[in-house]
Amino acid sequence: MNVRRDIRFRVYLAFSGICVLGLAIIVKAALIQAKDGASLRARAQSMSVRTDTIFAERGNIYTEDGTMLCSTIPQFDVHLDMAVIKKDTFYKHIDTLAYKLSELFRDASAAQYKSDLTKAYKDSARYYELGTKIPYDKYLVLRTFPIFNKGARRGGMIVSTRNTRDNPYGFLALQTVGKYQPAIWRDKKLVRNVKGLEAMYDSILSGKNGWYLSQRIAPTKWASIEGSRIEAQNGKDIVTTIDIGIQNIAEHALLDALRQYNCWNGTCIVMEVSTGKIRAMANLGTDIDKQSPYSEDKNYALTLAEPGSTFKIVTLLSLLKDGLINVEDNVNCYGGQRQFAFRVMHDSHHGLGVMPIKNAYAQSSNVAMGSLAYEHYYKEPERFIKHIKELHLNSKTGIDLFGESKAIVTEPHEKNLWNAATLPWLATGYGVMVTPLHTCMIYNAVANNGRLMKPYLVSSIREYGREVKRIEPTVLEESVASKEVISQLRKCTEEVVLSGTGKHIQSPYYKIAGKTGTAQVCDKGIPYSARVYQGSFVGYFPADNPKYTMIVVIRTKKNSGSYYGGTIAAPVFRMVADKIFANGQGVWKGGPVDSFSKTPDKGIVAHTTTVFNQQTLLNAINLKSEWNERAGSMAAVKTDSSHRVVLASRKVVQNLVPDVVGMSLKDAVYVLERQGLKVRVMGAGVIQSQSLVPGSAVRKGQIIIIQLS
Repeated sequence: MNVRRDIRFRVYLAFSGICVLGLAIIVKAALIQAKDGASLRARAQSMSVRTDTIFAERGNIYTEDGTMLCSTIPQFDVHLDMAVIKKDTFYKHIDTLAYKLSELFRDASAAQYKSDLTKAYKDSARYYELGTKIPYDKYLVLRTFPIFNKGARRGGMIVSTRNTRDNPYGFLALQTVGKYQPAIWRDKKLVRNVKGLEAMYDSILSGKNGWYLSQRIAPTKWASIEGSRIEAQNGKDIVTTIDIGIQNIAEHALLDALRQYNCWNGTCIVMEVSTGKIRAMANLGTDIDKQSPYSEDKNYALTLAEPGSTFKIVTLLSLLKDGLINVEDNVNCYGGQRQFAFRVMHDSHHGLGVMPIKNAYAQSSNVAMGSLAYEHYYKEPERFIKHIKELHLNSKTGIDLFGESKAIVTEPHEKNLWNAATLPWLATGYGVMVTPLHTCMIYNAVANNGRLMKPYLVSSIREYGREVKRIEPTVLEESVASKEVISQLRKCTEEVVLSGTGKHIQSPYYKIAGKTGTAQVCDKGIPYSARVYQGSFVGYFPADNPKYTMIVVIRTKKNSGSYYGGTIAAPVFRMVADKIFANGQGVWKGGPVDSFSKTPDKGIVAHTTTVFNQQTLLNAINLKSEWNERAGSMAAVKTDSSHRVVLASRKVVQNLVPDVVGMSLKDAVYVLERQGLKVRVMGAGVIQSQSLVPGSAVRKGQIIIIQLS
């Protein structure tokens, strides 16, 4: 009995334990279900289902004529899994493959490729690096090579794609267009180093990413779940106001001057008078103490500085609007030296006496402008400040770029800054901080008969080639002054180039109007004793019918020997203006003309245009050529075997491929597309060759490739 009772006790004990354990499991499961169920289910789901991103394609940036300034292009990283390539396949094709790789990449000999690939194959390398950042065209060729053309499973190619942002013109307009870079983590913060239009229009260019769900179907394989895909919305394209030809001219002319005078930095802005469109914005700089190469390192067009004498037009405008002067009135320059309160003002050259105000302006007399402001506004300086503010010189220009600085004007209520000598110095461009773009905007208003335009850089937004938004010119002030005042101001700016500090940049073919400026710099830790100067020239052309306003501002290095605006900046203005005008942007009698240049061993090379215009060009450089065909026919300047200049006929016959060699790109595209051809362009400059033979029959939609120099 005792044994039976003992067995029964043990059975009951075991059963009770099992029941308690089961109950504990049920309770624990309930607690887990209630408390941690959601997170655990999500964790299990994530191990078998994942969300994959469909990245949106970033929009492109174009000029108004369709030139691409920035685009997203695919690049490929290619690795090889040697373990999947069969032995007989590898050794049968290795020689051919090595040769083709050497020809494609040109970074190693065929023997070197064969040696490296053979070693990797013997080691059964599973992730051998063949190349990174391979362009799309080379990747397409690579896929056709022996072994690789057998597909990923037998050919061993492991390909990963990366999208890169490409600026085909390099640093040309880089600060304006911007350089897009994906965001990176730095010091536990997500940082994106984007500038220019890329930053300003990031939300439009970037689009919106899509996504889809994938389910695990094998340890290393995933398949998308049908019906779960949300497509990406690609970014829109923006069309800028930049003219790549004018931008190129501006950058090269500015670079030449910076190198010639060993300057620190500079900017050149070209604005279309009637609209405010920025056609070029060149910014070049280097280290102030070193001989490092120049690059687009900062947007100097939007950097504040005291403008110097270019600000004198504001002084004249104020005096004229208040009816206090006429530019034909006389003003005393006091020999180029006069004391105001406790300071003595000097002209850059002494000896000027009594003369008409327009001539004093042309000679850039500080004393004359300081005296006029002092005599008329000393008791009421607020009146002068009011005119400055009416020109929007106490705010930003509003251009569509980040990083613009607000202009700063010293005012009478600032007792710690304003004193008895502030007003005359303010009248000559000191005590006010503006950007070169501000100054350009004011002179543009004078050229535009008083209408003050807001400068802007984007003219439209497109989606898949269709315009979805047009950005129209914005008028900030319908008239900054009366027609009579503007007329007098234009007389003054024209006098600067006729007889004043800018007379050395006169052109015999069109009129220039503007103003030189030279200001000693004292900012960013640079004392006046360092003798750093800012030389500038701002103006418009052709003066009798202005089309473009331009400003050139160049900052010298320490103790520079050349620093006057008329010396370092005005020649850049003339060089850019000449090339713009000769390229057909100006107006010659008989119509626009194209550019011409001399090249070694090739004589004169000219773009195709009318005979009348070519003869005008030849006369300008004292070269003669006879031509008997009608004046409206097309011709190009060439040299014959005797090195004589001749005008060669350029006839365009309907349905026949025209000869466009020697033309400018703009002219060639126009002529070819009129014939129904689709143009593909390689290179930059003047056209050197074309893929279709001139005179052959045209097939509508046929592609023609034109190679530029």
